[in-house]
Amino acid sequence: MKLTEGNVSKEALPAGTKVAPSSGAEAQQPWVRTFLGVITALFCTFASFGLVIPVIPRLVTEQLHGSPFEVGATFTVSGVVALLVRPYAGQVAQRRGSRPVMMLGALLIIVVGALYALPLGLPGLLVARLVMGVGEAFLFTAGSVWTVSLTPPERRGQIVGFYGLAMWTGLTVGPVLGEVVFRTGSYTAVWILASALPAVAVVVLTLLPNSTRLGTAVSGRLLPPSSVLPGLSLGCGAFGYAAVASFGALSLTSRGIANGSLLLSLFSVAYVVVRLVAGRMPDRIGALPVIVVSASVEAIGMVLIAFAPSLWPAAVGALIAGGGFTLLYPALALITIDTSPEAERGAALGAITSFFDIAVGIAGLLGGLLAEVSYTATFLLSAVAVLGSLFTGTVAARRRNKALGL
Repeated sequence: MKLTEGNVSKEALPAGTKVAPSSGAEAQQPWVRTFLGVITALFCTFASFGLVIPVIPRLVTEQLHGSPFEVGATFTVSGVVALLVRPYAGQVAQRRGSRPVMMLGALLIIVVGALYALPLGLPGLLVARLVMGVGEAFLFTAGSVWTVSLTPPERRGQIVGFYGLAMWTGLTVGPVLGEVVFRTGSYTAVWILASALPAVAVVVLTLLPNSTRLGTAVSGRLLPPSSVLPGLSLGCGAFGYAAVASFGALSLTSRGIANGSLLLSLFSVAYVVVRLVAGRMPDRIGALPVIVVSASVEAIGMVLIAFAPSLWPAAVGALIAGGGFTLLYPALALITIDTSPEAERGAALGAITSFFDIAVGIAGLLGGLLAEVSYTATFLLSAVAVLGSLFTGTVAARRRNKALGL
């Protein structure tokens, strides 16, 4: 008997796989409606994450009398926890269905807003950020598994790209909203909104049908082989983003160039626009040419920023780099999806995102060390790392094509 959810056939599942029956509502509901609900929940929760970005440094230094190092620690701890939990979150989503896992993540994020408000000092803030990392891992990874299960195979690259764009948009809007709320209100107003946004996500998720569950058929691997090369490729590409975000403004200031903070904004604009306009390219022409072009273009952007004598060449470099980087994730996710057994797909999708987190951390450390000598060296290192994305991504794409007989 053929069981389907949306447009995804379950005929290829291993013998003995237990698939929970879909509800009648889900069987009749267009996949687009469910996907819109998923990305709405994702946007709300990541806007909540972004909301506190401009506020926490003030809280630590002005209210808790902490150091800049402790500011960094509050941000780092959530990322470390998230990258460790993501593969496990993908497994749970496949076993139990994605909706309850996303709801659990959103509920944890509501709790984080309440923890921010409690007078527990720096230890309490670190606990809140730990909980946030777990919530983010469950929500994002379960949503990515759900997105893949819903999406027609011929549109997976595009829709996975839109899913990531919802996260990016939330992180872009959140800090702006947080700054406005803090200036017109107070810390308490920010904490209330940080809980209200994921509460909206919970409401949205309750209106959606659950995804198909694989039960005990899910593999126990937390790092499936299919995720290694795509993850390494994505991680190498992340060096460009990390360099612009961490050192773009500082690099231009060291050369006597004003308005260096514009670079990250331009990178982000190009990231969003290219993802919207060219999001179907991995589906239409395949992952391999997209990886080759994307990595090459991003590396060129890094070199332009490295040697820019004024703002405009650096701005062009940021636009080029952002436009190149944006299609790497959907192309690499497509490779991971196509080469992962169904039972390992959730863990694999979680793992490649963890590679991104690890790379951003490494890029910050190495870039900071090189910046003591030269910011130009920092951006040249990023360009070389991005070319590493070209190599590993090409190998991964060719293996995928060979496996599929293409």
